[in-house]
Amino acid sequence: MSSCNDELYNMKPLLVVILGPTAVGKTELTLLLAERMKCPVLNCDSRQIYNGMCIGTASPDKEQLSRVKHYFVGKLALEEYYSAAMYEQDVLALTSELFRKHDALLLSGGSMMYIDAVCNGIDDIPKVDDEVRDSLRKRLESEGLDALLEELRLLDPVHYETVDRKNAKRVVHALEVCYSTGKPYSSFLTRNTLRSNDTTARSADRAFRILKIGLERPRDELFARINARVDKMIEAGLLDEAASLYQRRGLNALNTVGYKEMFKVIDGEWDLNKATERLKKNTRVYAKKQMTWFMHDKDVHWFHPDETENIWTLISENI
Repeated sequence: MSSCNDELYNMKPLLVVILGPTAVGKTELTLLLAERMKCPVLNCDSRQIYNGMCIGTASPDKEQLSRVKHYFVGKLALEEYYSAAMYEQDVLALTSELFRKHDALLLSGGSMMYIDAVCNGIDDIPKVDDEVRDSLRKRLESEGLDALLEELRLLDPVHYETVDRKNAKRVVHALEVCYSTGKPYSSFLTRNTLRSNDTTARSADRAFRILKIGLERPRDELFARINARVDKMIEAGLLDEAASLYQRRGLNALNTVGYKEMFKVIDGEWDLNKATERLKKNTRVYAKKQMTWFMHDKDVHWFHPDETENIWTLISENI
C-alpha cells in the first residue's frame, strides 16, 4: 500500500523552492536554473510584489525580467492589502495552471512566512476591517507599542505569551483580528499540527511535490555582500526613490528596512552616511533572522550559491 502511495506521490509535478537570506545570491542562481528548466519563476518576496519599490527591495531589473518570465513582481499598488494567506491562495491557483505546461516550477525568495504558507499551509485568519486597521495604526503612532501590548494581553493572553513583543506589525495584526471578529487571534491558529518535520505530512494537501534548496555563505562573505548591495542601492538613487514615496510613508508596504532609514534622512533626523550605515546593520540583522528561521526546517538541502552543478544534479534527480 505504501509503495503505491509513494508511486502516486512521485508522479506529482515538482515545485523547487530556492530560499535563503537577503543578498545571498538567490536571483542569479534562480535565473540560471529557470533557463535550464525552461520554466517561469514565482517570486517570493513580500515587498517586491509591490510596484514602485524597485531599488529598495532589490527587485529583478529589466534585463533579468526579460530573461525569464516572473510572477509576483510589481503586481500590487502600494495601497493594496496583501498577506501570506492571500499569497498562498494566489500561488496555488497559478501553479494549478502552470503545471499543465511544466513538470517543474521555481519559487524563489526570502520571505519566511510566504514560503511557509505555500509549503505548509497557513491558518485561516479572517479578513480585517479597514476601519479597525486604520484606527490601530493611528493608535500605535500616538500611544506606542507598550499600550497595545497590554491590550493584547487582556484580549488574548494565549497569543500574548508567544507573540514577538518587539514586532509592532504582529502585535497590531493580532489586535486587528480580535476587534474585527470579536474573538481571540489565537482561536484561529488551528494548523500548528501541520508544522512537523515530516515532508509527506506537510505537503499531503498539495497537488505537487516540494524540493527546498537553501543558499548559504560564510557570515563574513554574506555581510560583505549586504554592505556592497546597500552601497549600490544608494548609488542607484534609493534616497530619491524614498522621497517619491514619502507622502505615503504610513503604508504598511513601506514599513520596511531601506525606506525607514531613508525617511529619517528626509525628516532631517539623520544624514545620509548615518542612514546608510544603519541600513547595512538592519539588513544584516534581518539576514540573521532569516537564517535562524530557515535552519529550523529539516527539509532544506543547503548549498553555497556557487555549487550550481550540485544543485542542478539534485533537481534533475527529482524531476
